[in-house]
Amino acid sequence: MQIPLVDLKAQYKYIKDEIDAAIQEVIATSAFIGGPYVRAFEEAFARFCGVKHCIGVGNGTDALFIALKSLGIGVGDEVITAANSFIATSEAITATGAQVVFCDIDPQTYNIDVSLIEAKVTPQTKVIIPVHLYGQPADMDPIMELARRYRLKIVEDAAQAHGARYKGQMVGSLGDVACFSFYPGKNLGAYGDGGAIVTKDDELALKIRMFANHGRVDKYDHKIEGMNSRLDGLQAAILSVKLRYLEEWTEARRQLAYLYNDLLTDADIVTPVELENTRSVYHLYVVRLRHDARDLVCQALLQRGIGVGIHYPIALPNLKAYSHLSEEERCCPVATLASQEILSLPLFAELKKAEVQYIAEAIKKSYAVR
Repeated sequence: MQIPLVDLKAQYKYIKDEIDAAIQEVIATSAFIGGPYVRAFEEAFARFCGVKHCIGVGNGTDALFIALKSLGIGVGDEVITAANSFIATSEAITATGAQVVFCDIDPQTYNIDVSLIEAKVTPQTKVIIPVHLYGQPADMDPIMELARRYRLKIVEDAAQAHGARYKGQMVGSLGDVACFSFYPGKNLGAYGDGGAIVTKDDELALKIRMFANHGRVDKYDHKIEGMNSRLDGLQAAILSVKLRYLEEWTEARRQLAYLYNDLLTDADIVTPVELENTRSVYHLYVVRLRHDARDLVCQALLQRGIGVGIHYPIALPNLKAYSHLSEEERCCPVATLASQEILSLPLFAELKKAEVQYIAEAIKKSYAVR
């Protein structure tokens, strides 16, 4: 049996007619940059997130960078974020000229450890970027309370959390601004790069839209110097189709994740934990094994045709890109240990229950032969 980590072909087959029609319509009308398909998606995604504004951009990394720049972040500023994420999170901070400050993670959720954030705050701190990693919302109440006390801004990195909820509120509607990626493998994925920034703030939304479009409000009326980062019409049309199915796909992911949990109960493996009053969307189903078992189990699954991944094999502070930081600044022992023990198992809406059972049995057998 061959089971990929994610199967985008299966998803396409499910909605093929709608996707093909949407692509043909954009081509027929030549609405490639801006236009009605981008506007329609932005309006629909803003409603979905429970906010007033959505600005489509080129990708999730641009979304983070543009959001930070629009908040006035630059040289001399510090931005606190989690030590366990894709480098885009920290890369966007550094690109503004600001200093990235890594905070260690909660060992159960792998999100930023809210009990450690305050110790990282200095007079130069301007923003906290909580990452809703693997589709699990970060514990936002303590973060928002801390931000209020120190007058900090919150930029949600929601690149993996489309449709996740925290205490009844949609992820993306909690902070000052939130950033999404529509990379093809995301829960809401385009057929190329794409991203979005959402906010309830009218003034901030205007700044973001200007900055993402060469700093202009009209064709040649450039109020500031910006950049060129736009969601194109083809991707917007594709995303509009997929958005209609996102809740259905999310529920399928959740049910499969719970099935994994049940099947792996008696295995020597730590399964995902959801915080109380949250809804994880399980962008990834990440388990944890003893560090002396992870690589052996990984190889055993691959040999049985089961796709696996490690998200992420090196904690951000341990990357060579951040070797210039001091040892104290790079010290995040929980994130470091997790990077040596985590393993992502196949999870997508079209995955069959029998395949989940096959994967769970393969994990148990790989332990048995150790």
